Amino acid sequence: MPATPMDSALYRDLFGDVEVGALFTDSAEVRAMMLAEGALAKAQGQIGMIPETAAEAIHRAALEVQIDPLELTAATGQNGVPVPALVAAFRKAMNAPEHAQYLHWGATSQDIVETGLALRLRQALTILGARLERVVSQLGSLAEAHAGTPMVARTWGQAAVPTSFGAIAANWGAPLLRHLETLPSVQDVAAMTSLSGAAGTLSAMGDKGVDVRTTMSELLSLNDPKNSRHSERDGSIAVANWLSGVANSLGKLGDDVVFHAASGINELAISSAGGSSTMPQKMNPVAPATLVALARVSAALSSAMQGAAIHGQQRDGRAWMTEWLTLPQMVLLCARSLATAEGLCGSLSPNTETMLANLEATNGHVFAEALSFELAKTMGRPEAQAAVKALVTEAMEKDATLADVARRAHPDVNLAKVFSASDQMGVAPDEALSFARAAAQVTKKLN
Repeated sequence: MPATPMDSALYRDLFGDVEVGALFTDSAEVRAMMLAEGALAKAQGQIGMIPETAAEAIHRAALEVQIDPLELTAATGQNGVPVPALVAAFRKAMNAPEHAQYLHWGATSQDIVETGLALRLRQALTILGARLERVVSQLGSLAEAHAGTPMVARTWGQAAVPTSFGAIAANWGAPLLRHLETLPSVQDVAAMTSLSGAAGTLSAMGDKGVDVRTTMSELLSLNDPKNSRHSERDGSIAVANWLSGVANSLGKLGDDVVFHAASGINELAISSAGGSSTMPQKMNPVAPATLVALARVSAALSSAMQGAAIHGQQRDGRAWMTEWLTLPQMVLLCARSLATAEGLCGSLSPNTETMLANLEATNGHVFAEALSFELAKTMGRPEAQAAVKALVTEAMEKDATLADVARRAHPDVNLAKVFSASDQMGVAPDEALSFARAAAQVTKKLN
């Protein structure tokens, strides 16, 4: 197993993500930092902080110059950041010292690294948002189609009461819909320019620092933070929380699918199931299991991010490095989760006959609560509950259905609706349809 399976050729289609992963390569980081340097110089030239001819030369070079990340390896290991080596390589590649001397004027490494990251996060979150919309749309279709499909609801792994498969699909989708609703605010804090100078004061830029940051933000189409943000890590935490939240919600979906597709339950079939190396009959729930694993790893990384929020003084390399080791992985884990979930939701087939059979296999015990409330109409609630417990015990001892023993014990009570799954799903069908309507708005947007 490679140390970083997300970058592995062997495990790429299980844990990796080619599209989003391309934003987190060495080359992508170097390119993003160069764009940040180019925009900084252009902003300073427009404001008059550096010669405009130099600004234009730097900005043009930022778009044209190619720098091999391997050239920066040794210096990055020594300096703890890639920017000093990048600036040196950039100046050399420009071959115009009269202009290159103005590169990185008044900025610090964190400004360039984090602005470059903002450019990449903006692209990544746009991709993740589109995938999330498609998953919500798929779940909306399942919820609508099966709003009235009865099945067993389970608590603590035990049969509880009837519900509908549509309601379960809605339960998977509702948190994802909320993640979609909060995404714009997360994108706002992620796509933020970082320009604070050596220690958050922008002192090297005199009275023009704020104007430079504003102009630089406009040039990069990033948001202006309006203040220095080196040690303010709430933005990074907001992004991490959103990524982990999405992964967790998809992990819940995956965990449920593993159960519903299990041998002996068979309420769901997965057309994209995996095979075994030795057992020909196996149809392993690889995709949903992967969602669970990705969620657990994302949760662990989220804990590291929370610790990194304690960012000492005005700048803290310890906390900052922790973010480097953590946040990109969380982006890729979320990306893989969404891609996996999209494939999974498109391959799910509810076995409605098995769902009904599993309801019947409870011998009517899933209607015990409904029976107790029906009997409570003519007796006290505690007495009704005790009576039903006794009837459940009798049914188990006689291997009879609860309906049969209940009708013998209470021949004058109309129990038709009590033992009807379609009448005992409560608000489940309505909640399924409500989610389906909300998801339809997402589908409308996609179309």
